Amino acid sequence: SSRQALEQARAAAEELEDLKAVAKGLEEENGELRRQARHMEKEQRSLCSRAEGLQEEVRPGPRSRPGGAQLQSQPLFAPEQNQRLLAEGQGLREQIQTQAARLADLEVSGGGGHGGHSGCQ
Repeated sequence: SSRQALEQARAAAEELEDLKAVAKGLEEENGELRRQARHMEKEQRSLCSRAEGLQEEVRPGPRSRPGGAQLQSQPLFAPEQNQRLLAEGQGLREQIQTQAARLADLEVSGGGGHGGHSGCQ
């Protein structure tokens, strides 16, 4: 019976070592997922900033002269430039949505903790 107890103890020790290895692997994977999530958040902020800049460039609105008089609202760019900027802005919005979806997937699979931001603020 002592031999059987010794074998059970060895088996339990081996199982414990296996579980420790699995736990370490999961911790490393979690760290990598968190790193990816931080990178994607930075990329999303950058995309949001670019999109906001494009919106400001394309948005025609009244502008004032140095003396305070209002100018007539005129487009800042030629129509073909506006179309290009609008297309680029749409592409950026799509990239933001893709990044937000990937971030949400990482949060779900990695345990969350990032607040679930999606899109630009």
